[in-house]
Amino acid sequence: MIDGLNLPLDFAAPWALLLLPLAWLPMLRRRREELTFSSLSWLPQDRLGIWIERAGRAAAVIAIIATVLALARPGRPEWEVDRIGRGAEIVVLFDSSLSMDNEMVARGAHPKRRRDSPLRKRNIARRALSAFVERRPADRFSLLMFGAAPFRVTPFSQSPEVIQAGITAAGISNGLPGTDLGRGLMAAIEQFNGRAYTGSRVILLVSDGAAEIDEITRQNIRNGMRQHRIALNWIYLRSVNWPRLDSEKEPEAVGLITDVAMHRFFKTLPTTYKVYEAESPDAVSKAVADIERAQNLPLEYKERIPRRDFTPYFYFAAILACLLLLVHRATTVRSFAR
Repeated sequence: MIDGLNLPLDFAAPWALLLLPLAWLPMLRRRREELTFSSLSWLPQDRLGIWIERAGRAAAVIAIIATVLALARPGRPEWEVDRIGRGAEIVVLFDSSLSMDNEMVARGAHPKRRRDSPLRKRNIARRALSAFVERRPADRFSLLMFGAAPFRVTPFSQSPEVIQAGITAAGISNGLPGTDLGRGLMAAIEQFNGRAYTGSRVILLVSDGAAEIDEITRQNIRNGMRQHRIALNWIYLRSVNWPRLDSEKEPEAVGLITDVAMHRFFKTLPTTYKVYEAESPDAVSKAVADIERAQNLPLEYKERIPRRDFTPYFYFAAILACLLLLVHRATTVRSFAR
C-alpha cells in the first residue's frame, strides 16, 4: 500500500460544500425546451441528439461540482510515515556561560575574551557542531543552552535549516552568568519524555566545565539516563595549561577540581559515557568526527509528510468541463441555425 492513500480527504474551507446543491440546476428543464406540438410520433427518435443533450447537462453538473470542491480546498491531511535509517536522536547541550567567551589558545599564550574572535570557545564549538549536523541528515536533533538556567532553542527536528539556525543563535549574545549543569542535564533528559524508544539516544554536552552538581540532582540524572537509555558524550573544552581529567595528580586549581568531580560522576552513570578533551580547534573537530563515526546505528523514526492540496486538480476538471460546454453550445447553435 502506498503511504497515505488510505487517509480520507479533508477540506480546508468546508463551508463551500454548502453550494453543492447548485449542481442540480442543469438537470432542471428550461422553459424554452417545453414546446407543445400536435404530434411528433411519426418522426424517428434522435438518439444522437439525446446523448448530446445529456453530455451537455453532465458537463455542466461536473463543472459546478468541481468548482465547489475546488473552493472547499480538498486535500490529504498531514500524516506520519515510519522510516528506518542510520543515525541517532541527539540532544546538544551547549554551555553558554561567560567562560565560553574565552579564547582557546596554544600553551603558554594568554587567552582573551573577544566576541568576534574565531578562537573563542563558543565559536569553535559552533563551527564544529554546524559541520556535524550538515553531515548527519538522518539524525534528529534538539538544541538546549544553559547558564544559570537551561532553555530550549529547538525541539527535536530533522530539518537542517532549523538546527543550523539554532546553532547560529548560540553565538549571537555574550555568555550568561552562572553554570548550572545539573539543571541543564535534567532538561536534556526531559526532551525524551513521551518519545518512543527507536534507537540510539545521545546527550552531546559541549562545555568547558566549572560546574557543580548536588547529590540529589546526581541521583535524578542517573535515574533519567537509565530510564531513557541515553548515552553521554562530553566535548570538554579544556582551559589552557590544565592537566587532563584522568591525570594521576590530584587537582589543585578550584575549577579543575570541579571538572574532575564532574568527570568522575559521569563515569558512574549506568549508561555509556565518553569524554573528548580538546584544547585546540583541531581537537574539537576530531572529537566531533569520532562521535559521528560512533553514532551510526539503525534508527527508527517517523517522517512527517505535509498536507497534499488537491485544489488545482479540481480547478482543472472544472476548466475541462467548461470547455466541453462551449463545444456543446457551439454545436447546438449551429444545429438550430440550419
